[in-house]
Amino acid sequence: MNTQDLKKLVDKYSLAQIIGCIQQQLEKGENMCEITDTTDEIITALSKAEVVRELMDQGMEFHDALRELGRRIRKVYGKDNED
Repeated sequence: MNTQDLKKLVDKYSLAQIIGCIQQQLEKGENMCEITDTTDEIITALSKAEVVRELMDQGMEFHDALRELGRRIRKVYGKDNED
């Protein structure tokens, strides 16, 4: 998912709706957020949107929330490399 698609997703749906889309995708294999791809890719995209939307709801601008998401992803991968 590119940055523009992520921006559209977080602008269109609330945090609760994004979480609902994740649950729908896991339970039914489809979601109301109109994302189509493999289930793994959909869950990945929706999870990123969930983090960004949550940060935006806390007052961050989109670009700052996106940077924080990137920082968190790098941190996770960094820990995986240490094990």
